[in-house]
Amino acid sequence: MPELPEVEGLAAFLRERMTDRVVARVEVGALNVLKTYDPPPTALGGLMVSGVERHGKWLDIDVDGIHLAIHLSRAGWVRWSDALPKAPLRPSGKNSVALRVRLVPEGDEDPERPPGFDLTEAGSQKRLAVHVVKDVQQVPGIASLGPDPLDDSFDLATFAALLNGSRQQIKGLLREQSVLAGVGNAYSDEVLHVAKLSPYAIAGKLPETEVERLYTALRTTLRGAVAEAGGKPAQELKDAKRAGMRVHGRTGLPCPVCGDTVREVSFADRSMQYCATCQTGGKPLADRRMSRLLK
Repeated sequence: MPELPEVEGLAAFLRERMTDRVVARVEVGALNVLKTYDPPPTALGGLMVSGVERHGKWLDIDVDGIHLAIHLSRAGWVRWSDALPKAPLRPSGKNSVALRVRLVPEGDEDPERPPGFDLTEAGSQKRLAVHVVKDVQQVPGIASLGPDPLDDSFDLATFAALLNGSRQQIKGLLREQSVLAGVGNAYSDEVLHVAKLSPYAIAGKLPETEVERLYTALRTTLRGAVAEAGGKPAQELKDAKRAGMRVHGRTGLPCPVCGDTVREVSFADRSMQYCATCQTGGKPLADRRMSRLLK
């Protein structure tokens, strides 16, 4: 799933190419991705793009006060083209393209094949979500977001307050979007590895020194990933994410810090990776849903 750094990279990529450009039209290839109906996607035609922002894992394309808000979920992605196909996109259950945004051609651009992007979703689980709203806070998934960990106002005291009294495992808390916006399964693994903390540690019981270490790891890991994503074309962001991982998705490979084997705990719909030497005192975590160490 694209997380804060990749979505930030996508937002920067689209901002550079779309700001102050006029939308020619929006074509829908999969009706199920639309979660709103008023205003309709056709309302964006003829309006100028004011900017592109990120809210947690959400993309927000501001088209003269109407927001095209996109959540890529697990398998969604943005595919930019300098020359989109000439044929209009039609709704169909067989479409790999869920939505297409065409810009009004400028200069030497082909009037029949203008630039723009396709919104795609791979796999059979269709969770891609598109909202067209006049106020981005009308999108429930955005309105309920917790603080952004890269916001200037997000200091150590703010982070400590989120953890205070929580009985939740720290891995789950970091992934909870209503608590902290933008961090998912991959970067929670990375942050906890940098902080040298077990994913099963109880958030509210962490001592002050570990809270401070986790806060620093959170900010530095995300900032580094955002910097790595910056300036890359949309099609390169996924590979850049995978290449930058220390433990996530690296089961069986050596830990880059200590050389121990990266281990995995599997769940029904996801898995997490960690280093036992760096994070759990050398004890492997039980590879089942019960959150306890093997004895």
